[in-house]
Amino acid sequence: MEYCELAPGLRISRVLTGLWQIADMEKDGTTLDPQQTAQAMEPYVAAGFTTFDMADHYGSAEIISGTFRNSNPLGGQVQLLTKWVPQPGLTKREQVKEAVKKALQRMQVEQIDLMQFHAWNYADPNWLDCLFWLQELKEEGCIGQLGLTNFDAAHLRIAVSSGISVVSNQVCYSLIDRRAAGAMRQVCDAYGVKLLAFGTVAGGFISEKWLGKPEPAMETLSTWSQMKYKRFIDAAGGWDKFQNLLQAVHKLAQKHQVSMANISSRYMLDQPSVGGVILGARLGQSEHITENQRIFDIQLSADDHKLIQNAQAELDEVPGGCGDEYRKPPFLTASGDLSDHLQNIPAPFEAVEAHAGRKKVFSGTSWEDMAGYCRAVRSGDRILVSGTTATHGQRMIGGNDAAAQTHFVIDKIQGALESLGASLEDVDRTRIFVNNIKDWEAVARAHGDRFRDIQPANTLVEAKLVGEGYLVEIEAEARVSV
Repeated sequence: MEYCELAPGLRISRVLTGLWQIADMEKDGTTLDPQQTAQAMEPYVAAGFTTFDMADHYGSAEIISGTFRNSNPLGGQVQLLTKWVPQPGLTKREQVKEAVKKALQRMQVEQIDLMQFHAWNYADPNWLDCLFWLQELKEEGCIGQLGLTNFDAAHLRIAVSSGISVVSNQVCYSLIDRRAAGAMRQVCDAYGVKLLAFGTVAGGFISEKWLGKPEPAMETLSTWSQMKYKRFIDAAGGWDKFQNLLQAVHKLAQKHQVSMANISSRYMLDQPSVGGVILGARLGQSEHITENQRIFDIQLSADDHKLIQNAQAELDEVPGGCGDEYRKPPFLTASGDLSDHLQNIPAPFEAVEAHAGRKKVFSGTSWEDMAGYCRAVRSGDRILVSGTTATHGQRMIGGNDAAAQTHFVIDKIQGALESLGASLEDVDRTRIFVNNIKDWEAVARAHGDRFRDIQPANTLVEAKLVGEGYLVEIEAEARVSV
């Protein structure tokens, strides 16, 4: 058995047992008996798989886990990791407290071992409010450690550089989805964050069952996981390229006399910054305890790694950053859109009518009132966005990390544009002012990450900025697409 210390006092199994399939087992409206289902957790814990991952929307998973912890002799050995996934739109401090209180009650604990947070829309800065309030609850003792789920590298950077004590980020990371191997790994290395990787067996597609088999039609797939990861396979280049990868994995499985799923999980555990992999369990219906134990007996050589890397090189890159499948097309979810998660995403700011048919938005900084300006104004199809710094309320976001400040500034610009009926894709020009020219490259690269496919006209100059600690200020001009 292998363990990872995510933080002082929180040591987890490097193979976590994921309970998302509880929701799948309850999707017909039935609720599993918590006492009976909790008993199915005992063999996992007895074998050393002491860490269970769940969420507020995984059916009754929190209740089942809490029942086990408080009724089974082995309950004191477990680590219960959960998630809070609020609906898009304005979330208030009291709602954060109520969400944590609800999780505590469902899990029958006084402190949540790891609370992982998901944000739907980075252009709405309320996601940062939620994290600061969660941090307060951590300091009060309701939460042991804070984690994130489905965050991309830029916004993980914003969170940790702003003083949020994040110890982990749970993301899709597998042989077919390598998004976390780039910028995400760099941020994790810089700030000491561990990745909890899900999707490592691609909903069961990385297995002998699918080796050499014809491509299945979506309507023939029986579980949400299969529907989801079939979309990932399509995004990575399709079935033929996936079969080439399976051949490489199968070769190693035969060499090490283990399953293909074992090889896939071991390979991901070997990746830098990965603290653990999450393997799903259908409690009370099937278990893979003995098979999962074999993962820890495998030692992949450099040649083994190279074989897989060569097969991966034939795949297409899954588009976007980590978690983008929940925020923008292509929506690589079970349904292929966000209909099974949410109804709509409200505008970040309220647009107000102004003189001569103009519309304005305000981001709420004290400077807007003091100096008599708005964050952005729309006149006809033109939108002008004021010079924007990494300010949120009374806070400076991003600390001394110039890239983090830049990403948050662009988020604010995006929020203003979306609130006036536009998007970043409508931007024609940006002007960047850096307080110290030494930060130009970090700022320019962050701008490049966000505008790579848009490529507006741009100017970057050194200028002394108003306000202590601000490293970058950006203004923008956009024309609304017809």
